[in-house]
Amino acid sequence: QVQLVESGGGLVQAGGSLRLSCVASGRTASFYLMGWFRRAPGKEREFVAAISWSGVSTYYANSVKGRFTISRDNNRNAASLQMNSLKPEDTAVYYCAASKQPPASSMYQTGTYDFWGQGTQVTVSS
Repeated sequence: QVQLVESGGGLVQAGGSLRLSCVASGRTASFYLMGWFRRAPGKEREFVAAISWSGVSTYYANSVKGRFTISRDNNRNAASLQMNSLKPEDTAVYYCAASKQPPASSMYQTGTYDFWGQGTQVTVSS
């Protein structure tokens, strides 16, 4: 049984920062990749960032590159997403995900991920 639990969402003003955390439990030995996705109201879930399980490689959507940083905490089986210079268009429910597949061109797609967290709301006010 695998569980992903997110935390750290909230309300912040434009230009502010938030840090999301995702802690994984269960059979994490099968993970190759952890990612963050988000779904804004009326839109489909979209890729935000991903990191290899080793923490060596990171990947970002163009919309967040330079503002968001994904990292791994190997001691805690956790992944974090540091979000700086937040914009109102970053408002969404953010989901943590884990994949049993190594990083590839398909990692930007939701179908690549085997496990998902429940989501945490991020609201950026203007």
